[in-house]
Amino acid sequence: MIESKIRISEKLETEQTLHFAKMCFEEQLKKHLPLTKVSAPAVVLQGTGINDDLNGIERPVSFPIKAMQEQPAEVVQSLAKWKRLRLKEYELPAGTGIYTDMKALRPDEDLGKIHSLYVDQWDWEMVIHPEDRQLSFLKQQVEQIYRAVKDTEMELFKKYPELNPFLPSEITFLHTEDLLEKYPHLSPKERENKAAKEFGAVFLIGIGGELVHGKPHDGRAPDYDDWSTPTSASTKGLNGDILFWNPVLEQAFEISSMGIRVDPEVLASQLEIRNAGARAELVYHRQLLQGELPQTIGGGIGQSRLCMFLLKKRHIGEVQAGIWPSEMRVECLREGIQLL
Repeated sequence: MIESKIRISEKLETEQTLHFAKMCFEEQLKKHLPLTKVSAPAVVLQGTGINDDLNGIERPVSFPIKAMQEQPAEVVQSLAKWKRLRLKEYELPAGTGIYTDMKALRPDEDLGKIHSLYVDQWDWEMVIHPEDRQLSFLKQQVEQIYRAVKDTEMELFKKYPELNPFLPSEITFLHTEDLLEKYPHLSPKERENKAAKEFGAVFLIGIGGELVHGKPHDGRAPDYDDWSTPTSASTKGLNGDILFWNPVLEQAFEISSMGIRVDPEVLASQLEIRNAGARAELVYHRQLLQGELPQTIGGGIGQSRLCMFLLKKRHIGEVQAGIWPSEMRVECLREGIQLL
């Protein structure tokens, strides 16, 4: 009975720390990027092209609507395209944008210590000038997000001294081509582990396009991030992932995926590369190809991922309530991991 009360008390303490961490990061995000918080949908209509395909193979959760039997709905997987449509509606000037609480379901995730069915993100999107479509601009926004994380880390340390800060003062920029050249015999995840452990915090550029001497580092759908624009004689891509070295799990830990979004020319090219030309007839894609949508940059910052990292937790189920296989629950109990 006493043990049960202790466990409940620790869980409530975690919930309080979670609330404080999320509140701090939202404030820091608004401080470092000119973003306004807006409401977001939990579902979108199927067949419009608005829902994201992520790596292009994940199944969205879909269901019929009683009042609209002719068109089913899908639970969002992320809001990259929806945000761009919203920016058009708001008519925001370049250099300003929006962010929202994105709550998604991804049933094809392999459940584990860093993956769950439920995905929560601070999804953000900002209008840019056409001339901002370059690597230097992307890096500037990455640095602002990193500053928001670092400042949140320090605020947590002030309130909870046991959560000592350990992120490096600066984030390191690497291209996926650099990692392939340096570690040609390792898998992409093994390369990420090497880089994250060496530098502590890395922005890995160029995810989605084929590398010079190999397959893509990882998958990306062809219709939101620009992964094909050349940035040098041997590199391409105006997108990437923010990776931290997680000393608790001893592995690279993805916090965010972000990038400059496709313009009409890049969208047409990437659809052709992926043999996905049929998407050009979808509502969203037609608008983009016709130049009706603003140029943007954006991404998603994992709420549970960031909190798991900053609170030094061993399992994502310690920072979000979820559904887990019974054998995983037993294993967590054996390891002293308290799932919410």
